[in-house]
Amino acid sequence: MTKVLIDCDPGHDDATAILYAARHLELVGISTVYGNQSVDKTTQNALSLTALLGIDVPVARGCEQPLIRTFRHGGDVHGKTGIDGAELPAPRQEAIDAHAVDFIIETASRYREELVLCPIGPFTNVALALRKEPRLARWLRGISCMGGTTQVGNTTPVAEFNIWCDPEAADVVFRSGVHIWMVGLNVTRQVGITEGDIARLNEGGAVARAYGGLFGFFRRRLGEIHGLSTASLHDPCALVPFIDPNLITYANCPVEIELGDGLTRGMTVCDFRTLTSARLENIRSRSASNCEVAVGVRARSLVEHIMEAILTWPDHDAVARREPARS
Repeated sequence: MTKVLIDCDPGHDDATAILYAARHLELVGISTVYGNQSVDKTTQNALSLTALLGIDVPVARGCEQPLIRTFRHGGDVHGKTGIDGAELPAPRQEAIDAHAVDFIIETASRYREELVLCPIGPFTNVALALRKEPRLARWLRGISCMGGTTQVGNTTPVAEFNIWCDPEAADVVFRSGVHIWMVGLNVTRQVGITEGDIARLNEGGAVARAYGGLFGFFRRRLGEIHGLSTASLHDPCALVPFIDPNLITYANCPVEIELGDGLTRGMTVCDFRTLTSARLENIRSRSASNCEVAVGVRARSLVEHIMEAILTWPDHDAVARREPARS
């Protein structure tokens, strides 16, 4: 079973990724970062989610700001808590003493060539870990991230939020030499929870109803801001290669991050060109491929697979902790 460490900023879709990973993979840890809200709030949310789900995994608090610029937390999409829509239980554990950067390094060292690192928020923690411990790139089995897009962005016309928050960090990750799977908005926006799905969740147990409330809020906000009719399940898509690789298709290509100050800052430039000559005067040569980029998805099948994981998750009382069922 694949060992996975999720680096996240919960976040409605982050909450879904945590459950989905704990259901189908060996979730060995969670690290938090600023993004959908401040790192204080995203860490609180991660701890509350472990209480809701009854899972006992270490949670490490990470970076408050990007590598270079200052980030302002607005909660535009995910609300004032970062995960509005349901009243989550109080945490039953505290974040560990280690910083997320050190936790990532230590966990990768413990599970050398086994661990998949899944950044589904801004990439700051991961970039700093790669810089602090150069051997990390060799220790990881791979990095599977939710970030970027081959088409339209959500924060700018061409940039997706996780990459836009800290393009310099994303650049470090994409240049690291680690095997990378990238799933972006061009795919994840197709994977959406409908009003009917929410009604099904609201008829389920306590965990299902909590997710129904979360998705209800998320769907409304995405409708108000982006005109969408579903709650996009961006982050669980990063886990798909290790759960059911037939659900998402990928194309191997070079990906570079735009670091300039203009309109395209944070753009993921995916080079899908086919060039038959390396010696051209007026055409930029193609860089070496560094990424598996998601280009297609069996969207409804994936939504149903995630729905099944939520609807069958066992409820937990205020005291008991049980290991979640695994496939």
